[in-house]
Amino acid sequence: MIRYLKRKEIHDNQTIGAIILHMVIAAVSLFFNGFGIYLTIKAGIGAGPWDVLNLGISKTSGISYGNASVMVSFTILLIDIFLREPIGIAMFIDSVVVGKAVDLFDRLDLIKTCTNNASGIILMLVGLIIMGYTQYTYMVASLGCGPRDTLLVGLSKRIRKIPIGIISVALLSLATFIGYILGGPVGIGTLICAFATGPIMQLAFHTVHFDAAMVHHQSLTGSVKVLMSRIAS
Repeated sequence: MIRYLKRKEIHDNQTIGAIILHMVIAAVSLFFNGFGIYLTIKAGIGAGPWDVLNLGISKTSGISYGNASVMVSFTILLIDIFLREPIGIAMFIDSVVVGKAVDLFDRLDLIKTCTNNASGIILMLVGLIIMGYTQYTYMVASLGCGPRDTLLVGLSKRIRKIPIGIISVALLSLATFIGYILGGPVGIGTLICAFATGPIMQLAFHTVHFDAAMVHHQSLTGSVKVLMSRIAS
Protein backbone atom coordinates (compact mmCIF):
# COMPACT_ATOMS: atom_id res chain seq x y z
CA MET A 1 0.00 0.00 0.00
CA ILE A 2 2.73 2.47 0.98
CA ARG A 3 4.74 1.54 -2.12
CA TYR A 4 1.68 2.31 -4.25
CA LEU A 5 1.11 5.64 -2.53
CA LYS A 6 4.70 6.66 -3.29
CA ARG A 7 4.31 6.19 -7.04
CA LYS A 8 4.56 9.56 -8.75
CA GLU A 9 1.86 8.90 -11.33
CA ILE A 10 -0.91 8.55 -8.74
CA HIS A 11 -0.63 12.22 -7.87
CA ASP A 12 -1.71 13.35 -11.36
CA ASN A 13 -5.48 12.85 -10.94
CA GLN A 14 -5.95 13.15 -14.68
CA THR A 15 -8.45 10.32 -15.08
CA ILE A 16 -11.87 9.64 -13.60
CA GLY A 17 -10.55 6.37 -12.16
CA ALA A 18 -7.66 8.12 -10.40
CA ILE A 19 -9.89 10.78 -8.87
CA ILE A 20 -12.47 8.24 -7.67
CA LEU A 21 -9.73 6.00 -6.26
CA HIS A 22 -8.17 8.91 -4.41
CA MET A 23 -11.54 10.00 -3.08
CA VAL A 24 -11.92 6.50 -1.62
CA ILE A 25 -8.37 6.61 -0.20
CA ALA A 26 -9.08 10.02 1.34
CA ALA A 27 -12.40 8.86 2.82
CA VAL A 28 -10.92 5.66 4.31
CA SER A 29 -7.94 7.60 5.68
CA LEU A 30 -10.21 10.19 7.28
CA PHE A 31 -12.45 7.46 8.71
CA PHE A 32 -9.50 5.99 10.59
CA ASN A 33 -8.30 9.49 11.42
CA GLY A 34 -11.63 9.81 13.19
CA PHE A 35 -10.76 6.67 15.16
CA GLY A 36 -7.54 8.36 16.25
CA ILE A 37 -9.51 11.40 17.40
CA TYR A 38 -11.96 9.09 19.18
CA LEU A 39 -9.05 7.61 21.14
CA THR A 40 -7.76 11.05 22.17
CA ILE A 41 -11.22 11.92 23.48
CA LYS A 42 -11.60 8.61 25.34
CA ALA A 43 -8.23 9.28 26.97
CA GLY A 44 -10.24 11.41 29.38
CA ILE A 45 -7.49 13.92 30.10
CA GLY A 46 -8.75 16.80 27.98
CA ALA A 47 -9.30 16.91 24.23
CA GLY A 48 -7.33 18.55 21.44
CA PRO A 49 -8.05 22.26 20.82
CA TRP A 50 -10.49 21.81 17.93
CA ASP A 51 -12.14 18.89 19.71
CA VAL A 52 -12.61 21.03 22.82
CA LEU A 53 -14.59 23.36 20.57
CA ASN A 54 -16.59 20.54 18.96
CA LEU A 55 -17.36 18.92 22.31
CA GLY A 56 -18.26 22.29 23.82
CA ILE A 57 -20.73 22.97 21.02
CA SER A 58 -22.07 19.42 21.40
CA LYS A 59 -22.57 19.84 25.14
CA THR A 60 -24.20 23.25 24.85
CA SER A 61 -26.49 22.54 21.90
CA GLY A 62 -27.27 18.88 22.52
CA ILE A 63 -26.14 17.80 19.05
CA SER A 64 -23.61 15.00 18.55
CA TYR A 65 -19.86 15.56 18.35
CA GLY A 66 -19.99 14.64 14.67
CA ASN A 67 -22.66 17.18 13.81
CA ALA A 68 -20.76 19.85 15.74
CA SER A 69 -17.60 18.91 13.85
CA VAL A 70 -19.38 19.10 10.50
CA MET A 71 -20.79 22.51 11.42
CA VAL A 72 -17.39 23.89 12.43
CA SER A 73 -15.67 22.35 9.40
CA PHE A 74 -18.10 23.83 6.89
CA THR A 75 -17.93 27.21 8.62
CA ILE A 76 -14.14 27.16 8.21
CA LEU A 77 -14.54 25.92 4.63
CA LEU A 78 -16.72 28.95 3.86
CA ILE A 79 -14.02 31.20 5.31
CA ASP A 80 -11.45 29.43 3.10
CA ILE A 81 -13.63 30.13 0.06
CA PHE A 82 -14.01 33.77 1.12
CA LEU A 83 -10.22 34.00 1.39
CA ARG A 84 -10.03 32.52 -2.13
CA GLU A 85 -7.83 29.66 -1.00
CA PRO A 86 -7.60 26.49 -3.15
CA ILE A 87 -10.52 24.15 -2.45
CA GLY A 88 -10.32 20.43 -3.22
CA ILE A 89 -12.80 17.56 -3.22
CA ALA A 90 -11.11 15.98 -0.20
CA MET A 91 -11.86 19.07 1.88
CA PHE A 92 -15.58 18.31 1.65
CA ILE A 93 -14.92 14.66 2.48
CA ASP A 94 -12.83 15.78 5.47
CA SER A 95 -15.62 18.07 6.68
CA VAL A 96 -18.10 15.20 6.91
CA VAL A 97 -16.28 11.88 7.40
CA VAL A 98 -14.07 12.62 10.41
CA GLY A 99 -16.80 13.87 12.73
CA LYS A 100 -19.33 11.21 11.73
CA ALA A 101 -16.67 8.50 12.16
CA VAL A 102 -16.15 9.67 15.75
CA ASP A 103 -19.91 9.47 16.27
CA LEU A 104 -19.92 5.90 14.94
CA PHE A 105 -17.09 4.74 17.20
CA ASP A 106 -18.73 6.46 20.15
CA ARG A 107 -22.02 4.71 19.39
CA LEU A 108 -20.22 1.35 19.19
CA ASP A 109 -18.66 2.16 22.60
CA LEU A 110 -15.46 0.32 21.69
CA ILE A 111 -13.33 1.81 24.46
CA LYS A 112 -14.17 3.04 27.93
CA THR A 113 -12.93 6.44 29.02
CA CYS A 114 -9.63 6.17 30.89
CA THR A 115 -9.80 6.76 34.63
CA ASN A 116 -6.18 7.75 35.31
CA ASN A 117 -3.60 10.00 33.69
CA ALA A 118 -1.08 7.27 32.87
CA SER A 119 -3.45 5.17 30.76
CA GLY A 120 -4.98 8.35 29.36
CA ILE A 121 -1.63 9.66 28.12
CA ILE A 122 -0.81 6.31 26.50
CA LEU A 123 -4.19 6.15 24.75
CA MET A 124 -3.85 9.74 23.60
CA LEU A 125 -0.40 9.10 22.10
CA VAL A 126 -1.73 6.03 20.29
CA GLY A 127 -4.53 8.19 18.88
CA LEU A 128 -2.07 10.86 17.74
CA ILE A 129 0.11 8.26 16.02
CA ILE A 130 -2.91 6.92 14.13
CA MET A 131 -3.81 10.48 13.16
CA GLY A 132 -0.25 11.08 11.92
CA TYR A 133 -0.20 8.10 9.56
CA THR A 134 -3.75 8.64 8.31
CA GLN A 135 -2.85 12.25 7.60
CA TYR A 136 -0.14 10.89 5.31
CA THR A 137 -2.46 8.59 3.36
CA TYR A 138 -5.02 11.40 3.15
CA MET A 139 -2.56 13.95 1.82
CA VAL A 140 -1.10 11.73 -0.92
CA ALA A 141 -4.54 11.59 -2.50
CA SER A 142 -3.65 15.12 -3.66
CA LEU A 143 -7.25 16.34 -3.62
CA GLY A 144 -6.85 19.17 -1.13
CA CYS A 145 -5.78 19.78 2.47
CA GLY A 146 -8.16 19.97 5.42
CA PRO A 147 -10.25 23.12 5.99
CA ARG A 148 -8.28 24.08 9.13
CA ASP A 149 -4.88 23.69 7.48
CA THR A 150 -6.11 25.72 4.52
CA LEU A 151 -7.34 28.45 6.87
CA LEU A 152 -3.95 28.55 8.59
CA VAL A 153 -2.14 28.92 5.29
CA GLY A 154 -4.62 31.52 4.08
CA LEU A 155 -4.22 33.66 7.18
CA SER A 156 -0.43 33.39 7.07
CA LYS A 157 -0.47 34.74 3.50
CA ARG A 158 -2.41 37.78 4.62
CA ILE A 159 -0.61 38.45 7.90
CA ARG A 160 2.95 38.14 6.67
CA LYS A 161 4.46 40.04 9.58
CA ILE A 162 3.38 37.32 12.00
CA PRO A 163 5.07 33.87 11.81
CA ILE A 164 2.75 31.01 10.83
CA GLY A 165 3.58 29.28 14.13
CA ILE A 166 2.17 32.21 16.09
CA ILE A 167 -0.94 32.26 13.92
CA SER A 168 -1.37 28.52 14.53
CA VAL A 169 -1.08 29.01 18.30
CA ALA A 170 -3.60 31.85 18.13
CA LEU A 171 -6.12 29.72 16.20
CA LEU A 172 -5.72 26.77 18.58
CA SER A 173 -5.98 29.05 21.61
CA LEU A 174 -9.15 30.67 20.26
CA ALA A 175 -10.74 27.27 19.55
CA THR A 176 -9.78 26.05 23.02
CA PHE A 177 -11.06 29.19 24.75
CA ILE A 178 -14.44 29.17 23.00
CA GLY A 179 -14.77 25.42 23.54
CA TYR A 180 -13.89 25.76 27.23
CA ILE A 181 -16.49 28.51 27.70
CA LEU A 182 -19.04 26.16 26.13
CA GLY A 183 -18.08 23.32 28.48
CA GLY A 184 -15.53 21.43 26.40
CA PRO A 185 -12.96 19.28 28.30
CA VAL A 186 -9.61 21.02 28.81
CA GLY A 187 -6.72 19.28 30.57
CA ILE A 188 -3.20 17.98 30.19
CA GLY A 189 -4.34 16.16 27.06
CA THR A 190 -5.14 19.51 25.45
CA LEU A 191 -1.51 20.56 25.87
CA ILE A 192 -0.26 17.19 24.62
CA CYS A 193 -2.40 17.51 21.47
CA ALA A 194 -1.38 21.13 20.91
CA PHE A 195 2.36 20.50 21.18
CA ALA A 196 2.77 16.83 20.20
CA THR A 197 0.50 16.52 17.16
CA GLY A 198 2.92 18.30 14.82
CA PRO A 199 6.08 16.41 15.87
CA ILE A 200 4.30 13.03 15.86
CA MET A 201 2.90 13.72 12.38
CA GLN A 202 6.35 14.76 11.18
CA LEU A 203 7.83 11.56 12.63
CA ALA A 204 5.16 9.50 10.85
CA PHE A 205 5.98 11.27 7.58
CA HIS A 206 9.69 10.63 8.14
CA THR A 207 9.18 6.89 8.64
CA VAL A 208 7.49 6.60 5.23
CA HIS A 209 9.86 9.12 3.57
CA PHE A 210 7.03 11.52 2.75
CA ASP A 211 7.50 15.23 2.05
CA ALA A 212 4.15 17.02 2.27
CA ALA A 213 5.60 20.05 0.48
CA MET A 214 6.09 17.96 -2.68
CA VAL A 215 2.38 17.16 -3.03
CA HIS A 216 0.53 19.27 -5.60
CA HIS A 217 -3.12 19.22 -4.63
CA GLN A 218 -5.72 19.32 -7.38
CA SER A 219 -8.32 22.05 -6.97
CA LEU A 220 -12.05 21.37 -7.07
CA THR A 221 -12.32 23.13 -10.43
CA GLY A 222 -9.44 21.04 -11.75
CA SER A 223 -11.12 17.82 -10.65
CA VAL A 224 -14.44 18.90 -12.20
CA LYS A 225 -12.71 19.74 -15.50
CA VAL A 226 -11.13 16.28 -15.63
CA LEU A 227 -14.40 14.58 -14.82
CA MET A 228 -16.39 16.60 -17.34
CA SER A 229 -13.82 16.27 -20.11
CA ARG A 230 -13.60 12.52 -19.69
CA ILE A 231 -17.38 12.15 -19.61
CA ALA A 232 -17.76 14.38 -22.69
CA SER A 233 -15.20 12.35 -24.62
